[in-house]
Amino acid sequence: MNDEAFLSEARRSFHAALLASVLRTDKKGVPSNADKHSKSSVGIAKGILERLGADAVGARLAGQMAGNKFEEICKEYLEEIFPRLAHLRPGQWEVKKGIGGRSAIAQFDQYEHLAALEAAAKANPELAAALGSDYLIKPDVVVIRFPEKDRTINADAALVDRTQARLTPLRRVNSDRPILHASVSCKWTLRSDRAQNARSEALNLVRNRKGRLPHVAVVTGEPAPGRIASIALGTGDIDCVYHFALPEILETVHELGYEDAQELLDTMIEGKRLRDIADLPLDLAI
Repeated sequence: MNDEAFLSEARRSFHAALLASVLRTDKKGVPSNADKHSKSSVGIAKGILERLGADAVGARLAGQMAGNKFEEICKEYLEEIFPRLAHLRPGQWEVKKGIGGRSAIAQFDQYEHLAALEAAAKANPELAAALGSDYLIKPDVVVIRFPEKDRTINADAALVDRTQARLTPLRRVNSDRPILHASVSCKWTLRSDRAQNARSEALNLVRNRKGRLPHVAVVTGEPAPGRIASIALGTGDIDCVYHFALPEILETVHELGYEDAQELLDTMIEGKRLRDIADLPLDLAI
């Protein structure tokens, strides 16, 4: 009898999907997430790959989570797990990869005003120049919550009626716009420009929303602790960074004797800035 928890199996399947697509080695044995010009990056990436290779064998969910891109695999991972958390986070949910064009964020309740801003900017070049692109947000993966019908809200008792709670977006009678519950930025590696893009997007989500701030998370396969720290350290924009293989990178840097890297990873973990991919679905249920 297999007593393995579902999250453990899902994590193995997530890695199996990566190993079947984006996590490969070149002719020189350099993993696809490593910086070939950095000895430590290559060494850490190899150590992670060695640990994941054996552990992912026989993962039963890999077929359901197949995909050829990191964003797609992250989306399918959340799509597989989040419905299992309905007892912790009831509601009508959908996990999607991407949301369309530059102003598609306006489909969500907290950001619907950005559609008017986009229209005004298109009609007025001076306004467009003044606004810049701070209001343009294109998340990689989103978790969406849909408004509830009154009969669902009143399922156990009469909680709402026609006179009260007429502004909350959770009631479908008030608004049929979906609510952005989470924005997940998926960065297979974290070169300087990619880290900055993730931060800028997070800040735009914070500054431009009207109402509840969505969860703002980053998932990465970056092997270099210094580059992870470039986006993980600090507060105010990103909730947390989730590494695709946190225990494996910790084991690797310890084995290689990279004390500075181990200390940096410990600092991020103890500071609640870095967690494992397995933590993400439960954090989104908060």
